[in-house]
Amino acid sequence: MRLSIVTPLDIIVDETIHSLRAEDASGSFGILPYHAPFLTALAISIVSWRSETVERFCAVRGGALTVTGGNIAIATREAVVGDDLAKLDTEVLAQFQADADAERVEHVETLQLQMNVIRRMVSQLSTGADAGKFR
Repeated sequence: MRLSIVTPLDIIVDETIHSLRAEDASGSFGILPYHAPFLTALAISIVSWRSETVERFCAVRGGALTVTGGNIAIATREAVVGDDLAKLDTEVLAQFQADADAERVEHVETLQLQMNVIRRMVSQLSTGADAGKFR
């Protein structure tokens, strides 16, 4: 099987592998040769794969995984390859999770600002409608 992990800016991994383990919202799963076509959304997690004699790891910040015809493709926003699973698990995944949390906070704050603007517009429209300004 051929594995490729890509981000918007770079090709992180492009190599031949024997098996792969990943995680989506339903939990952990594995992919072996001759796997059926498959598509899933990955969680913030660590993807591991085995080649000839080595097991390798890559922390991914979500993304999409597809399996088609012996090829496994992962498209993600961020990916960090490493051989030390403990370091990837503690440092990189914690940073990915913190970044995702910060994005959620920013999104909520943006929505609150938009709602405040809409409320002001509606209140101005309501007071202007009584005075006959919109004729």
